[in-house]
Amino acid sequence: MQAIVMKSLGGPEVLQLADISAPELPRAHKMINVRSAGVNFSDIHVRTGTYLGETPLPWIPGNEVLGIDDQGRRVVALTRGGGYAQQTAAHRATMWPVPDDVSDDQALALTLQGNTAYHLLHTVLSVTASDTVVVSAAAGGVGSLAVQLAARTGARVIALASTPERRALALDLGATAAADSTADDLTTAVTDAAGGPVSAALEMSGGRVHEQLLAALAPRGRMAVYGYADGDPAPSPGRLLLERSLTVSGFWLPSLYPVRGALQTSMTTLFKAVAAGTLRTLTTHTWPLAQAADAHRALESRTVEGKAILRVES
Repeated sequence: MQAIVMKSLGGPEVLQLADISAPELPRAHKMINVRSAGVNFSDIHVRTGTYLGETPLPWIPGNEVLGIDDQGRRVVALTRGGGYAQQTAAHRATMWPVPDDVSDDQALALTLQGNTAYHLLHTVLSVTASDTVVVSAAAGGVGSLAVQLAARTGARVIALASTPERRALALDLGATAAADSTADDLTTAVTDAAGGPVSAALEMSGGRVHEQLLAALAPRGRMAVYGYADGDPAPSPGRLLLERSLTVSGFWLPSLYPVRGALQTSMTTLFKAVAAGTLRTLTTHTWPLAQAADAHRALESRTVEGKAILRVES
C-alpha cells in the first residue's frame, strides 16, 4: 500500500510517499480502508518533534481518518498515527459509524476537531449561559466549531481571528463579538469587545497570547489550554492565578480515549447537530495523499479555514 512516511523530523519535505506493507492488526483493532485523512496542527508538532506523545521513526503521521471498515461500514476513527495511508488500524473504542445524513467531509471535521471543541467547552470548562467565552482561532477547525457549540449553550462568545473576513465568518457562526487576534494589546482588545473581563477562554497559541488572554479573565475565570501553535507553551504566572483565583487547565484529546463513553457521547451529539443543521462544518481544503507536504505548508501559513483533508486513493 501507499503511505506518507517520515524517516526524520523536520520541514514538510520529510513527508515522503512510499510503498509499504499493510499495518498489523493489534488486539481490539479493526482495519480501515482509508478514503480521507484529516490534517491537523498536531501533525505539524509530530513532524517537527514537538508533539506531546513520542514519535518513533520511521513514522506515518495522521490521527484521524474516514473510510470503510471490515464490515463494509463507512466509519471515522481516531488513531495514534498511521492515518496518512491507504489502510490503517484503529481501536474499536475510537471508531464510529457515520450516519447516512452526514457527509464524509462533515464527519471527518467532527472527529478530532469537533471532539476537541466539545470537550474543551463541556468537560474542561463546563460552559453555561452565564459565561462569556473567548475562542481563539475562531475561523479554524476547532475554533469555528467551538464558537457554534458555545453559542448553543447561550454563552456570549468573543471570537479571535486575524483578518476582517475571518472575524466576519465567526460572527456569522454565532459569535457575539470579534477581536483582532494580532492586536498588540490583546487583553484590551478582548475586554473592549466583551465589555469587560471574561469568564472563560480557549487558548492554543502559547507565548504572549496565553499571557494576555489570562490577563483578560475575571476573578474565578478559567482557561483551557489545548495547544502551543506559536511554539512556546508559556507558563501561567502564579501570582496572577492567586490574586484572581484563576484556573488554567490543559487538555489533550487522547487522554479521553480510555474513558468509557466520553467520546461516544460527544460524537453522537455532534453527528445529530450536523444532521439537524444546527452545527456547520466549514468548507474543506483538500490535497491528494502525495501532496501532504503542501497541506502542511498551507496549515502552517494559517491560510486554511475549516478542515484540511488528504484524499486517499485505494
